[in-house]
Amino acid sequence: MHSKRLAKSKARLIAKKQELIETILQLEDNGLRSALANTTGELSSYDNHPADLGSETFERSKDVGLRDNERVLLSNVEHALEKIHQGTYGRCDRCGSQISQERLEALPWASQCIECQQRVDQNAVTPRPLEEVILTPPFKKNFLGSSSCECVGYDGEDALQDVMRYGSSDTPQDVSGAKDYESVFLNSDEHHGIVEPTDAIPTEPGSTGRHAIKRQKYEKQTRQ
Repeated sequence: MHSKRLAKSKARLIAKKQELIETILQLEDNGLRSALANTTGELSSYDNHPADLGSETFERSKDVGLRDNERVLLSNVEHALEKIHQGTYGRCDRCGSQISQERLEALPWASQCIECQQRVDQNAVTPRPLEEVILTPPFKKNFLGSSSCECVGYDGEDALQDVMRYGSSDTPQDVSGAKDYESVFLNSDEHHGIVEPTDAIPTEPGSTGRHAIKRQKYEKQTRQ
């Protein structure tokens, strides 16, 4: 690379480094150095609904993401400056070929040629867990239980219902159509442990307990 181009790239990298450092410090000074509780004005969040802190949590996570992105970019810039010092600037870290001048003009901190970078980007997709190959129903499903094979089993919806029966942070006023605390979750009125309402009818005369209660509910529904 010509000395004039190299000097120009070095000046751009130094200016970019200073810009990134100032941005990181600004993000940290504007709240990231302080605890989240100090920015809400609340002495305690114990009695608050989780949604009350939703905005503050979102803004904090956004600032953390922006800061981490600037840190990654700063690391790339420092790596490019180190390559200038070593005399290898403009060479691809993977294949050793010359990086095009157009690419360096657009990204002075580029450490790989466009071909190698495309291979890295294509391989960066996170593969599916290997366990999915051998998982069998009812676990190889999505949340509502639908899958390529039609089978009835314990799915994500059933698991959520079992947990929600013990209560949550939602109240009847938060869920449309809910009349009480027992009806604030998805399909809360469906029979638990059966597929059809007729499955709740006891097979023996005089049966009591849970099956008898389900039978009473079923008879009440049919009369309506």
